[in-house]
Amino acid sequence: METKITLTPYLAEYLIHKFGNGPGTAIVIPDSDDLYHLIWDLMSIRPADVTPIDTGNVTIKLPDRRRGKDPQYYNYIKPRYQFLIDAKVRRLFNAELHQMLDENHAHGHLENNLDLVVRFLGSRCITSVTEDALLKNYYRWRENNRKKKRRAYKKKLNNAQNHSDQTCLNVHSEGY
Repeated sequence: METKITLTPYLAEYLIHKFGNGPGTAIVIPDSDDLYHLIWDLMSIRPADVTPIDTGNVTIKLPDRRRGKDPQYYNYIKPRYQFLIDAKVRRLFNAELHQMLDENHAHGHLENNLDLVVRFLGSRCITSVTEDALLKNYYRWRENNRKKKRRAYKKKLNNAQNHSDQTCLNVHSEGY
């Protein structure tokens, strides 16, 4: 059983490349992937007022287990749930891209980041997003996650320091 969902265009292209057998075919997500279990949890019975024909830019083969939800009846994913799937796919996409850019940084910037992003998009047949947008997103993410923590300087009070020095002098002068 299959259904169609609407994702952000570049994320749809990413999913089709990662799990699909080519454009126009349904993508099959392996049961070892977290996305499979998310879709399984979000499947629901189609309401009576919703048309039986789904629209969207990605066709997904619904999870089918021996026990539990039968995809013949539980074959609907609400628009709100499609947003959750979109967010999960965006996290997968960003994690893969950011890992590649971080590895380049760890190895001393052997390649230009823009060239890496172009190669990343080309290898996954993604054409609906610009390289600059992804690079800007990476730099923004890097800045937010790797903020340098500045040391909090605490001003020492002279009175407290003088008082502690006098206490030490009194103890030593009494001969203890």
